[in-house]
Amino acid sequence: MDAARGIAFAGSTRRQVPSRRASTDFYRIVDLKRVERLGEATAPDGTVLTLFRHDGNYTLRVAGVELMSTRRFLSEEKLAERVCRPLADTPGACVLIGGLGFGFTLRAALRVLPADARVTVAEIVPGVVEWNRNPEYPLAAAELADPRVDLRLADVADVLREGRGAYDAIMLDVDNGAEALTTGGNAELYRSRGVRLAMAALRPGGRLAYWSAEEEPEFAATLRRAGLLVEVARVRAHATLRARHTLLLAQLPAK
Repeated sequence: MDAARGIAFAGSTRRQVPSRRASTDFYRIVDLKRVERLGEATAPDGTVLTLFRHDGNYTLRVAGVELMSTRRFLSEEKLAERVCRPLADTPGACVLIGGLGFGFTLRAALRVLPADARVTVAEIVPGVVEWNRNPEYPLAAAELADPRVDLRLADVADVLREGRGAYDAIMLDVDNGAEALTTGGNAELYRSRGVRLAMAALRPGGRLAYWSAEEEPEFAATLRRAGLLVEVARVRAHATLRARHTLLLAQLPAK
């Protein structure tokens, strides 16, 4: 598969439309912009993620369902801003991001965090990292090269287990929400046991945040039952679109 050139997606890239200067018996051909299938990556459990490009925008799909897009990223930036802005003056702030995606959460976090911060990014799919580092794709190569960033090619659950009490903030954007779409193991992160695992990796007063494509009232209740202070925010997916995503912003009570 030639990722540099891409492969035309199923369907013609040209169509016929009536010409204003001709009768309805004549048509002019208008080129349409191609949807390019750039490559596939396989998660450890066998889930296949496919990268597409259309009109300069990139999308990642699983079984035909859009997982993320470079057109709709405002909510991912808002996630990082809401979580990291209170840490802007915290010396040596330590943050964990679960899921690299297209790097929008990472980019926004780096804009806000201090120069001596440490940002660990856990990504389980090697192909996602390769796409972000590919110089032919305008994704997150620069952010991954930032000296504050520690990229871990690992399941974020394993990183949480290894980092007990290590983080001032944790942001989890590993799936479309509590109902796992990609790897089956993601579902565990949204259950009581997974929430307790994340809480144990926080420092006192630390922040724990989740991104979701849908409203998550049951999961918000799970967070509250765990003893977290929880705010649910519905934010725009894109500045000019009506679609909204959900940010679940939780915090450990200060001791």
